[in-house]
Amino acid sequence: MGDRLRVATRGSRLARWQAERVGALLGVEVEYVIVDTTGDRVADVDIHRIGGQGVFVKEVQNALFEARADIAVHSAKDLPAITPGGLVIGAFPERADARDALVGSALADLPTGGVVATGSVRRRAQLANLRSDLLFASLRGNIETRLRKAEGFDAIVMAYAALERLGLTEHVAEVLEPSVLLPQVAQGALAVECRADDDATRDVLQGIDRAEVRAAVVAERAFLAALGGGCDLPCGAYATVDGGVIHLDVLLASLDGQMAVRTTVSGTDPPRVGSDAAASLLDDHGGRYLLEGAA
Repeated sequence: MGDRLRVATRGSRLARWQAERVGALLGVEVEYVIVDTTGDRVADVDIHRIGGQGVFVKEVQNALFEARADIAVHSAKDLPAITPGGLVIGAFPERADARDALVGSALADLPTGGVVATGSVRRRAQLANLRSDLLFASLRGNIETRLRKAEGFDAIVMAYAALERLGLTEHVAEVLEPSVLLPQVAQGALAVECRADDDATRDVLQGIDRAEVRAAVVAERAFLAALGGGCDLPCGAYATVDGGVIHLDVLLASLDGQMAVRTTVSGTDPPRVGSDAAASLLDDHGGRYLLEGAA
């Protein structure tokens, strides 16, 4: 690790904010290693069409594998469910508000046939399930770009945490409760990766890891992993921790939103809660029918 910690991050304003936040929490001298990712370069195609979550993290993880950085800071929601061999998530230091937000119009105020822009199939499917009259358009780009594009639509959907972190909440028309729009796995959480064999860095990261955040995010990620890498259907998960008990709310939907299944599972072991939630959704609530229909 040396005298300073090299921190790999994407170059967007939000990613830099997140990396600097982790640097401040660590309280050590840091050097930032800015990495250009596929997700940043291909900004005009929906995420699910160019590889899903991994498009924002693979190049950043390569900075660790190539020893150009000691840690990598990610939006935890961008990480695939399975961590690559040789790396570990050394800390989940904090989680901001996990909810989604509408910019431009509240849900009830959207006109019949209103156009909502989002690059997320999860958001699109759930909103279509709630309002079958809505139309949808694609939306990509960094936070500032998406806000500039908002006036071209009746509403856009964004993660409230991103707007909160950048001081842009004045643009929010409505924050959607998880009961209305279930967040993406690990939304709002930060994840800090390092090499599995770097014991010194792992010790440093342990000091900023928050047990309740880890329990919630691990349960959500275990749900995603249990669905299987071949699951391309919209899904959401949100866990809360109360007195050591994890309550995990999960959802799986068809791409068009005509069918959505949902359940809640509770327990104390995060990986078990996640896998049990997936099994319950698939075997007891019709989720397997959805998967087979999409195959």
